[in-house]
Amino acid sequence: MATARQVLCLCAILSLPHARAEPIRYSVAEESESGSVVASVAEDAGLAPAQLSARRARLLSEDGRQHFRLDPGTGRLVVAERLDREELCGQSATCTLPFELLLANPVQFFRVEVTVEDINDHAPVFPEERVTLKIPETSNVGSRFPLERARDQDVGSNSIQAYSIAPDNEYFSVAFGSQIKGKKYVELVLEKPLDREEQAEMDFSLIAVDGGSPPRSGTTQIHVLVLDVNDNAPMFSQELYVGQVLENAPEGSVVLRVVATDRDTGVNGDISYQLSQAEQSHSAFVIDSISGEIKLTKPLDFEAAENHELSVRATDGGGLSAICRVLVEVVDVNDNAPEVMVSSFSSPIPESTLPGTVVALFAVKDEDSDSNGKISCALEDQLSFSLRPAYKNYFELVTVSALDREEKSRYILTVTAADAGSPPLTTTQTFTVDISDVNDNAPVFSQTSYTMYVRENSVPTVLVGTVNAVDTDMGPNSKVTYSLVPAHPTEQPPCSCISVNSENGDVFLLLPLDYEQVRQIEVLVSASDAGSPPLSANVTVRLVVVDENDNAPLVLYPSQESSPPSSELVPVSAEAGYLITKVVAVDADSGQNSWLSYHLLKATDPGLFVVSAQSGEVRLRRSVTERDAVKQKLVVLVRDNGQPPLSATVALSALLLSDFSDMHLPHSSLSTEDEGSSLTMYLIISLVFVSLLFLVSTAAFVTHKVCKRKELKDGHVLYGGSNLQSSLADAAAAGTLPHAYCYEISLTTGSGNSEFKFLKPILPSLPPQLHATGGGTNNEQDFPSSTLTMEDVAPDNHGMCSAEEFNSLSSSEAPFRKQYDGQEWSETIPGHGTSHASASTTTLGIARLEGFSAAFHTCQRFASRTSRQRGKPRGSCRPYPGLRDAAAAPRCSRLSCPALPSRALCVRVLPRGLSTDDSPTAVRVCMAPSVGASRQSEMRAEADGAVLPQAAGDTAAALQELTDAERRTVPARSSAAGSRLPRSTARATPDTESVRCQAMATARQVLCLCAFLSLSHARAEPIRYSVAEEGESGSVVANVAEDVGLPAVQLSARRARLLSEDGRQHFRLDPGTGRLVVAERLDREELCGQSATCTLPFELLLANPVQFFRVEVTVEDINDHAPVFPEERVVLKIPETSNMGSRFPLEGAQDPDVGSNSIQTYSITPDNEYFSVAFRSRSDSDQYIELVLEKPLDREDQAEMDFSLIAIDGGSPPRSGTTQIHIVILDVNDNAPVFMKDRYIAQILENAPEGSVVLKVVATDEDAGDNGDISYQFSQAGGQSYSAFEIDPMSGEIKLKKLLDFEAAEKHELKVRAMDGGGLSAICKVLVEVVDVNDNAPEVMINSFSSPIPENALPGTVIAVFTVRDRDSGANGKISCALEDQLSFSLRPAYKNYFELVTVSALDREEKARYILTVTAADAGSPPLTTTQTFTVDISDVNDNAPVFNQTLYTMYVHENNVPTVLVGTISALDADVGPNAKVTYSLVPAHRTEQPPCSCISVNSENGDVFVLRPLDYEQVRQIEVLVSASDAGSPPLSANVTILISVVDENDNAPLVLYPSQESSPPSSELVPVSAEAGYLITKVVAVDADSGQNSWLSYHLLRATDPGLFVVSARSGEVRLRRSVTERDAVKQKLVVLVRDNGQPTLSATAALSALLLSDFSDVRLPHSSLATEDEGGSLTMYLIISLVFVSLLFLVSTAAFVILKECKRKELKDGHVLYGASNLQSSLADANATGTLPHAYCYEISLTTGSGNSEFKFLKPILPSLPPQQCATGGGTNNDHDFSCGPLTMESMAPDSHGVVSAEQFNSLSFK
Repeated sequence: MATARQVLCLCAILSLPHARAEPIRYSVAEESESGSVVASVAEDAGLAPAQLSARRARLLSEDGRQHFRLDPGTGRLVVAERLDREELCGQSATCTLPFELLLANPVQFFRVEVTVEDINDHAPVFPEERVTLKIPETSNVGSRFPLERARDQDVGSNSIQAYSIAPDNEYFSVAFGSQIKGKKYVELVLEKPLDREEQAEMDFSLIAVDGGSPPRSGTTQIHVLVLDVNDNAPMFSQELYVGQVLENAPEGSVVLRVVATDRDTGVNGDISYQLSQAEQSHSAFVIDSISGEIKLTKPLDFEAAENHELSVRATDGGGLSAICRVLVEVVDVNDNAPEVMVSSFSSPIPESTLPGTVVALFAVKDEDSDSNGKISCALEDQLSFSLRPAYKNYFELVTVSALDREEKSRYILTVTAADAGSPPLTTTQTFTVDISDVNDNAPVFSQTSYTMYVRENSVPTVLVGTVNAVDTDMGPNSKVTYSLVPAHPTEQPPCSCISVNSENGDVFLLLPLDYEQVRQIEVLVSASDAGSPPLSANVTVRLVVVDENDNAPLVLYPSQESSPPSSELVPVSAEAGYLITKVVAVDADSGQNSWLSYHLLKATDPGLFVVSAQSGEVRLRRSVTERDAVKQKLVVLVRDNGQPPLSATVALSALLLSDFSDMHLPHSSLSTEDEGSSLTMYLIISLVFVSLLFLVSTAAFVTHKVCKRKELKDGHVLYGGSNLQSSLADAAAAGTLPHAYCYEISLTTGSGNSEFKFLKPILPSLPPQLHATGGGTNNEQDFPSSTLTMEDVAPDNHGMCSAEEFNSLSSSEAPFRKQYDGQEWSETIPGHGTSHASASTTTLGIARLEGFSAAFHTCQRFASRTSRQRGKPRGSCRPYPGLRDAAAAPRCSRLSCPALPSRALCVRVLPRGLSTDDSPTAVRVCMAPSVGASRQSEMRAEADGAVLPQAAGDTAAALQELTDAERRTVPARSSAAGSRLPRSTARATPDTESVRCQAMATARQVLCLCAFLSLSHARAEPIRYSVAEEGESGSVVANVAEDVGLPAVQLSARRARLLSEDGRQHFRLDPGTGRLVVAERLDREELCGQSATCTLPFELLLANPVQFFRVEVTVEDINDHAPVFPEERVVLKIPETSNMGSRFPLEGAQDPDVGSNSIQTYSITPDNEYFSVAFRSRSDSDQYIELVLEKPLDREDQAEMDFSLIAIDGGSPPRSGTTQIHIVILDVNDNAPVFMKDRYIAQILENAPEGSVVLKVVATDEDAGDNGDISYQFSQAGGQSYSAFEIDPMSGEIKLKKLLDFEAAEKHELKVRAMDGGGLSAICKVLVEVVDVNDNAPEVMINSFSSPIPENALPGTVIAVFTVRDRDSGANGKISCALEDQLSFSLRPAYKNYFELVTVSALDREEKARYILTVTAADAGSPPLTTTQTFTVDISDVNDNAPVFNQTLYTMYVHENNVPTVLVGTISALDADVGPNAKVTYSLVPAHRTEQPPCSCISVNSENGDVFVLRPLDYEQVRQIEVLVSASDAGSPPLSANVTILISVVDENDNAPLVLYPSQESSPPSSELVPVSAEAGYLITKVVAVDADSGQNSWLSYHLLRATDPGLFVVSARSGEVRLRRSVTERDAVKQKLVVLVRDNGQPTLSATAALSALLLSDFSDVRLPHSSLATEDEGGSLTMYLIISLVFVSLLFLVSTAAFVILKECKRKELKDGHVLYGASNLQSSLADANATGTLPHAYCYEISLTTGSGNSEFKFLKPILPSLPPQQCATGGGTNNDHDFSCGPLTMESMAPDSHGVVSAEQFNSLSFK
């Protein structure tokens, strides 16, 4: 069919001139059913129906759609599918469908056109089902309102013909007509004026009817809204709103709601609310602009303001507004807790204070009102203090019982003040009363006696312990000083070798002691406090000297002085255990240092002897044998048990004799030793080497640890010896020596790892800081244990010092010194390590007081310069010089006062010019009035807390000197001799105002108390004054002295002062004139706000006697504020339709002044003919202002106007405020928008991008404001055309929303509506014409395509047939086709837009298997558009190529003795064809057809060409195989090729060397004779061997494997010759045995051995072996065996030690990772027990560990075992012998060391354990 199609197309082109030019036309109604007959096209074309089938007639359409089909039997044209005219042609007036009738044989074309006729199948449709029109009620009759017309898809008479309204409407009619160019429109016409009050809305239907038969219609609903005019202002329901709100109401609480109504509707009736910004009260409120709810923005405070006045404005949408007033009353709640104000407070007070003493005076107040402000005070449960009211709201805190500082040194008193609110609020005030100390307690030592230990030969100034005494007093009274005193006053001073630190009680040994000379020293230590007088206590300190191991053992027997030493005789028949001798030694030391143990150090035969460790007996370990040497040498080591141990050695000699009669050694034994010397020497060298290796390794490990210890010492040492506490108890009664180790722990600061290492013991036997309780027996001592805390090891701990600091300490301090420098008495106290500081002197000035007696006492405090630098003041308290009876004086205390009457007054007097903090001494004077003639008035003077009575005579003299209040110093007297010292003068201090104020502040509290006691005398009626505000400071108010009836001089005498409740001093009293003057500027508005009256109350207090006067000063207002408007400019919007007399409220001005000074009138300037101002009052506190319209407004005459509103107050002169009024006249919407054109036409390219502007429509409106604001929008009646456009509602620009397509639609018709803010609108039409551009590339449609084609296809073969088309019009639619450069193919036209792709030359797949042909179709547009179509033509294969091998000859290799079916190589052949033609198969073939089949041991894989050897080959039998392989393809017929394969066998080393000479078969082998005189290089013999292999596998080498004397012979590696390496010596054995190894060079190597024997002879005549050489070998066997055993044992010991060390490290590391090892000294308990009575000493080590708090890792390592014999947390397993114990080991964790851990035992529990 493809070939026939090409021929038909060619015939059609050749017969083109015969085609009919005039088309055949038919018509058919739309919506016809499929199969409907259109016409008989065969008759119209002049053809018989049979010819249609014969000539293969068919219908062809340009768009490819088949709307019709041809019935070949009848020749009729029938409808192929339902036809819809609107879908095919849209709104086009005519609808024609063209196509062609093609006759293929011969080719002939007939043009056919079918017209589709319209029927009335669509009803009119409105774009919207409901249309709403907003029409102002002021619209004129005849006004037209455009509407969107209906759409009907039918054309001609079937389209819309008429519009009507149903039901009939008296207000509107419909107009339907055509404009210019035939465009139709629909409008509503107003027939009758509208009235919104009569009818605000109306509804009717608009009907569109077409002209079809029967006619069709469409309906839409019209809803008309009559728009209102804004002619009514809002009105509030109340002029004044009053609301109440609790002051604790939360933010957002609703206060009240204001409501305003407006008779207008819509925007004109929408009311919004807002607050005026005239007052600060408004900041606490916010109003909802929609609902009118007023809410709180922050909590209110009743105490700040009791009510708030607000102004609320309601504004409608048209700009009219109204104002109302809102009064918010704040309701008080109990939200203020009582306040406690402390007037005076004394702390500390001495413990000797009498009951009734006033400790504190305070006042209470509450800012709330009524019951919420009533306050009651209570003191929490206290037995020593009570609370009592003083005056009004003042209370006193007094003592009620005696105080004792030792029982309780501090009282925390809580006073609770509660109001009467519901619920009540409370406030607590805490008074911390410290009780000062009196020196009434002597120091007490922590122990009744101290026992301390020190090692003999200790270094000078070593710390041996510490005594500690505690004084329950505090301050200087508790400071304890230590000193050495004689036991009895008559005794000599204590030993000069002992010293005690006076500060901390550390006991030092100044000289070394010798245990052998002095074993114990006893001294008496005294502890004294710093009180006056000082108290002391004594304690006995016993210093015990501990023995050191400083004497080595001394061997008594056998004597080492005799030379040579005697030998012990041992019979050879002695059995094991035979006593040979006994070593006897002694040690000068005592205790365990003198325990001796005996050990066999070395011996000729160590296994023969044993030495008893306890008794020193030397016995035989086993029976003597014949192999034992006759002479045995032994060295015995005698070692004591000290630390470090000392030792001595003794040499012994033993002779093993069978008969004691023969004492000399046999000659044969000596010869035996010499004969085996050679081998013995080598064994000894090996043993020494291995031993040295072991020792070097051990030394390296120790050196490594020592270096680490040095590095840790260079770091930060966290504690010193004075802080670390440890203990160790001795449990044995036989002299077991306790060992305690104190380890220094070094950690880096901030270390992230808590691991540490123990470096070395500071004192191996006893820590220097320990002291014993002395509770043990002579042989048993108990040592207490204490905990090491972080404070003890802190870097800044004053208890720590370095070695240099310690050595620099002096043994004693300089005594106190008193000096009298000129006329000034002073006392200095030395500081530690500093020079004496100058004393501070206190000078007192005391005024004369009539009717009182006085007593003076001073207590002076001193502070040393050094102590101030350390932050620790030091001082002393002592009676002042001049006291007659110092012993009778009470002890100094910080606050102490003898019993005083209840009405006594106490005043604290400071030195002039100094404050309380600056003065070292403060004096309190206590005064009491006289009771009777027999009893004098009392006065007490307290200096720094000490009070002392004074004789009356001295007091009178002292007061007489101080009558004129001069600054003098109290005369001092000598208490010892009674003589008066010279009077000392004081330095003058300036008497400034600040100093007087400080003195007055101190006395003010006392005066207040006096005033309260005189309350009954206070005046009840207040004294009233008035003063104008803004008066200058110092202005006179009145003479208050005259008004109270007192002369001015009495004000000073009675210490008059002013007291106000709020603490502010608005006024002050002139004591000289008695006038009341202004203290600061008074602002009535700041003090009282808008209150009508402003009164400031206060009280005039006369202190002596106490009297009160109530004074009230009224502050009068002056006109000091001008009226202020809330806004500088006010804008009012008033409609032009407003009636005359309309009122418009305004915000009034604000004037802080009151009364006549407030605002009185308002006026307008300049005069305005349209408005006047009305100012009225609704009530006494509510005033308002309004603008009144006097003349109708006309916006066209004047749209805006401005004037000023002035507010004037009633002051003299008057003040005024101004605001600008701007009137905006609002327009009425009485004009609809009008377009500049009724119809807009625009053209746009179809490729215009999205967002391109098509055109801009413009409409205008004569109204202003919102009524003149026009918005644009599309009507939705235009169908899908609107989806491509959008319009800017403000500017009217129409833009593209998406790209247009000329081919889809050539034009678009739009409707645009313009609507103003009042709802009036207008409509215009917009026609958008789309301009065609070349935007459609040509289309290539393939009709047929053949691929692949065989490579033997003939030229001219048609490959493909395709059609091209372009949807553009004009030149843009003309198409040309071209084929890219190709030599094998070409392109030729067929018919119209049909083209053929044909071959033009022969094809060869092997040269090119695929052709990619590109056809380009280009149109004639500018620029032209192209389309490419790619045809991929594959060339199918023909079997025309035979397989080809990649090599002409293959050579492969295989090792002999190969495994069966081994792969030896691969052959490969390729075939240039593809598919089955390229599949290659391999096979073995004979080289010639007449030959036998190929070797059966070779096989070739037919699929991949792998070559296999099927059975093992032997190189010695077959060395090469040659075969022929054939490769054939699967083509038809198949093609093949052959290749030759050579397989070579590779030799393997499978034959060992064969020794030919000397023959190894003879037994015994022959011996080679070697003269003893032979020199080096002498040829002894030659070893001859051969190998059956070839190549390097047969290369042989000769090596000496072993020999009797390897150093005597050498074997040539190449020739096998055996020669002498050196000359023969007499020491060489006569018979020499050699083994020669013969090895080939194969892989792996194979070898053989040849045994040789050589005889070293001096004479070849005697070839027999001498018997002596054989005997020599046997005689040295015993010693050689022992040496070998020793070598093996030492080597194994070294290996086992190394392995154990590695395993131990790994185990510890794993244990530390698995658990946290962290414990302190407080948890670790250690003890030491003696395991048996024979002297075996278990050692226990106690490690006390301190870790930094911030350590990030709790792992640490121990360098030495905690308990080498017994871990403290484990128990014995009992698995050992009597002398040995086995103990389990495990990691030490926090759980193990916890106090409640069952694995931890105390020292007592441990001592109770038995070891058996």
